[in-house]
Amino acid sequence: VQLVESGGGLVQPGGSLRLSCAASGFTFSMSAMGWFRQAPGKEREFVIAISWSGGQTSYADSVKGRFTISTDNAKNTVYLQMNSLKPEDTAVYYCAATPTSNRDAYYRSTYMYLYWGQGTQVTVSS
Repeated sequence: VQLVESGGGLVQPGGSLRLSCAASGFTFSMSAMGWFRQAPGKEREFVIAISWSGGQTSYADSVKGRFTISTDNAKNTVYLQMNSLKPEDTAVYYCAATPTSNRDAYYRSTYMYLYWGQGTQVTVSS
């Protein structure tokens, strides 16, 4: 099983980035997916999640209206589009996955995810 994030980097406040997470080794099309982030000295926190049906999404209040999540089953990839980035968005971003029989399930807790990527650094600074 692998989850490989990419797309992180340095961006100015107000800018945009799109993170990708390529999955392999499990049934991506029947897995709930999520993104989390961890800033230095802080606990890992929920950012955004999506059900495998694509019909259910959940957002942290801090990213509503700025971040979106999407999946491409043909590419076994989940994306995190981040717009209007702020310095407080600076963190290592992790994607996570958990297979589930519930097509509309999504999860906000780290404990509900079985698989994790290695993380990609996002730095928002002028």
